[in-house]
Amino acid sequence: MTPPEFSARVLGAIRRRERKAAECFKNATQAIGRIEPGLSLFGLTRGQFSMIDLILAALDQVGPARISLWTWCVAEYEVQCFERLMIDRRVTRALLVIDSAARQKNRDLLIRWQERNGPESIRWVVNHAKVATIESPSLRILIRGSMNLNYNPRFEQFDLDEGHPGFDLVRQTEDALPILRFDHHNGEARTASQIQAAWTDQDLQPFQTLKTWAK
Repeated sequence: MTPPEFSARVLGAIRRRERKAAECFKNATQAIGRIEPGLSLFGLTRGQFSMIDLILAALDQVGPARISLWTWCVAEYEVQCFERLMIDRRVTRALLVIDSAARQKNRDLLIRWQERNGPESIRWVVNHAKVATIESPSLRILIRGSMNLNYNPRFEQFDLDEGHPGFDLVRQTEDALPILRFDHHNGEARTASQIQAAWTDQDLQPFQTLKTWAK
């Protein structure tokens, strides 16, 4: 349960939320600016920084924090960014919510993630969401956007909010996901994601085979 005093602070922050929008041409630190309770920022970039850059820039202000990261897979050109996050000692606890099919392409990398963060640090799902959370004793930051884990020279957008109700929704969803074995069956990931609650079996039939990775 969320402590009452924390909930009151968040509600107060939402009421006085400072909404900002920025067209971003420089780095993540400059795009974010100062993170304060109630911050709500929409950013439009040219792809010069990534989701991980946003996390690292936020940690520069927040300090040691618990993080979670949602992604589809880690592309070959994203591995270095991902490994940079894995060695950051400001991350006190880390959770990765990743598509089950990533085991095909990212097996060694994901094994290293579990070795560093523990066997419960991955939730295997069917996923295309791009979300991150950062939680310190005083701040709860929710980041979401179009960007992947690396920089990408094209238009991208992101939202960064402190004290947003979406933070609790993401955390509740993460907490409800079962912990699957690394060698789980693909159907277990679909069940864990509760896909059947939104789709019929007939609707899902075309998606039963695994995606083929581009080379």
